[in-house]
Amino acid sequence: MLRTHTCGELNQEHLNKEVTLCGWVGARRDHGKIIFIDLRDRYGITQVVFFPKPDASVYEMAKKLRNEDVIKVKGSVSTRPKGTENPKMATGLIEVGASGLEILGPAQDLPFAVDDNVEAGEEIRLAYRYLDLRRKPVFDRLALRHKFNQAFRSYLNSNQFLEIETPFLTKSTPEGARDYLVPSRLNQHKFYALPQSPQLFKQILMMGGIDKYYQVVRCFRDEDLRKDRQPEFTQLDIEMSFVEEEDILSLAEGMFACVFKEALGIDLKLPFSRITHKEAILKYKSDKPDLGEGDYRFLWVVDFPLFEYNKEEKKWQMSHHPFTSPREEDIQYLDKDLAKVGARAYDLVLNGEELGSGSIRIHTSALQKKIFDVLGMPMEDAEKKFGFFLRALKYGAPVHGGIAFGLDRLYAIISGSDSIRDVIAFPKTQRGVCPLSEAPSSVSEQQLKELHIELKEEKNTQ
Repeated sequence: MLRTHTCGELNQEHLNKEVTLCGWVGARRDHGKIIFIDLRDRYGITQVVFFPKPDASVYEMAKKLRNEDVIKVKGSVSTRPKGTENPKMATGLIEVGASGLEILGPAQDLPFAVDDNVEAGEEIRLAYRYLDLRRKPVFDRLALRHKFNQAFRSYLNSNQFLEIETPFLTKSTPEGARDYLVPSRLNQHKFYALPQSPQLFKQILMMGGIDKYYQVVRCFRDEDLRKDRQPEFTQLDIEMSFVEEEDILSLAEGMFACVFKEALGIDLKLPFSRITHKEAILKYKSDKPDLGEGDYRFLWVVDFPLFEYNKEEKKWQMSHHPFTSPREEDIQYLDKDLAKVGARAYDLVLNGEELGSGSIRIHTSALQKKIFDVLGMPMEDAEKKFGFFLRALKYGAPVHGGIAFGLDRLYAIISGSDSIRDVIAFPKTQRGVCPLSEAPSSVSEQQLKELHIELKEEKNTQ
């Protein structure tokens, strides 16, 4: 290791010890014949002092240091002079008197100041995201995200769940938003789709006898963006076999109570409040009502209708997705009155934001085909789009259900952020652009040729 300690761990127990620190120059102050720098890494800040003697060369090098230079410093730990202590810092009672200095990575002029209260706009901060990531508020949000992810995994692992990855390159299936398509080089004129969710695969895992599955999974949707949408986002995906609604709601409540206690030291009140979809619409004019907060007000919205009428297209469509099971007592209305068909579906709302959505799934081939028929999807189309899934239903599928939670949205709420972009390491702008890597970008003619793709210029219709 290049360093003996981090910039956040030295204290009076280390007095007179020779140490080596590495980090970024956070600030430099020249007080005549003494130079002070704040040396920063992810763990904290240590004040380093440079004197003209005994090594003038080290002192002269320190004169040339600039903000964000990456350096290695050798020196001895000493007590700060009386009156200069900073008890608010973990290292605020000590400083390091430098005896050696090496510039590991010099920094150019900065496009914006790397401090907690930066005034630069989002576009430039994302273009220089590696500078933005050095700011403590940004780091703290990512560290909080890590802490929650680990707590979720720990809880589910302890309850016999298996974390299993599902494919990113898969078949295009209609799930409510546009797919991101990936051309196949080896299969001319055919395309993969990036998954909007692992819905079909996690159900197939249940048919494979996995019983309890989860995944912290990346999902992709080509839709218009806003503060709580990104083209790629992260879900905590959960599926269970031989369960009813109460089993999944109970698991989720226990999980959030455990995770909030472990990650934030907060005791959530259980059970979470519940409201039917009809009550929510009548009382709050919304299917994700804000009860007015407490800091964290969780609410289950239950008893959704299975179908909703699209006035623009003048047809019935699913309220959730076409794999949601109707209530058994309402199956009789599939041929009579779709407005009367209730869904075995449930949403979890936090502070007026939809945090998760789930349902008990259809587990028989006959009922699944019936739903497609009601939606006006000919069996030929259903087989083309979902044939592999429909075949799986014919070979003994268990009763199963699950739920998926939007982790980006959760972490934005917890950190008090206005946008989920604040809690993602490398987010896209509202135009779907990554200012850092400049994606999306053009590709070479050779790449297009290999994929059997020809680009055509759009004609000017004006």
